[in-house]
Amino acid sequence: MPTIESLNPDVPLFARTGINLASAGLGALPVSATDEFFAPLSRMLSDAPPIFIPDKFDENGKWMDGWETRRRRDGGHDEAVIRLAAPGRILGFNVDTSHFTGNFAPAVSIEACGPLDGDPGPDAKWVTILPYKPLGASAHHYFKCQNFDLYSHLRISIYPDGGVARLRVFGVPELDQENAKGEIDLASALNGGRVLAFSDAHYGDYQRLLAPGRGLNMGDGWETRRRREPGYDWIVIALGARGRIVKSVIDTCFFKGNYPDIAWIQAADMGHFGDGLADALVTDSMFWKELLPRQKLSPDAEHSYRDEINDIGPVTHVRFNIQPDGGVSRLRLFGTLSR
Repeated sequence: MPTIESLNPDVPLFARTGINLASAGLGALPVSATDEFFAPLSRMLSDAPPIFIPDKFDENGKWMDGWETRRRRDGGHDEAVIRLAAPGRILGFNVDTSHFTGNFAPAVSIEACGPLDGDPGPDAKWVTILPYKPLGASAHHYFKCQNFDLYSHLRISIYPDGGVARLRVFGVPELDQENAKGEIDLASALNGGRVLAFSDAHYGDYQRLLAPGRGLNMGDGWETRRRREPGYDWIVIALGARGRIVKSVIDTCFFKGNYPDIAWIQAADMGHFGDGLADALVTDSMFWKELLPRQKLSPDAEHSYRDEINDIGPVTHVRFNIQPDGGVSRLRLFGTLSR
């Protein structure tokens, strides 16, 4: 039963279980940059891994997959402001300089402000949440955030200039439980839903299972390899908040010849478990109560279930099962908060 942790134990826990608040696919946006001569800021927020195309050039020079500024000659430094996909509490960062070898930014620092409804103005109060850190060529740089306040915008400074392929900002979106009304999607990444473990994720991007909107293509969702042995595949999700689930939507958008035959959902109130990830949780999930009985799925369609949902009380975690294998674009779990 592989988990995210066991698949890549060298990656810090915050990067394995946190939500990338700087994800363009979740809604993060570039706001401003002092310079974007060689490559625009927007590329730094892309969800796809950075690529390198040796013979690709544009009118300004070598095409690079990231944010890259021109060479400074004035003794200053470059900076950029981004709006996070949702206000959240930040756990850590991955400053990725992949493919930037002789043109990477030698150092970085990050400030934060908010939460703001709009973008920060000249009087915005910025707080340093990552002090000056050195960077290397073509590498992932993981840094833990020591400040757990709530922020909506970041200002990234690079010293003095250069390129950053990707910025990942791992954290937990803040769900305003005091003002949340009616049914909300408790599994949505923008509400704090997170994938904790899975049996297999050979294709696609399993994190997109909890993203907003419908899938963009067959790679925009969770897909397992073809199963050649008995059993079924599963994924364990921590909800953004404790709640009573009343509706589920299973979307197989774009999955036509590779959708699962059957799906069902188990759930449990694991508020006592804490915020860690352990094999014990995965083992325990096999015995959770049945929230949604087995349902036959069809290709490239949204399957909505309300009357079929069992009332098992408030829950914090779910186990989404598919048999025998296949792909699912999105999973929605609507419910009301339970405090």
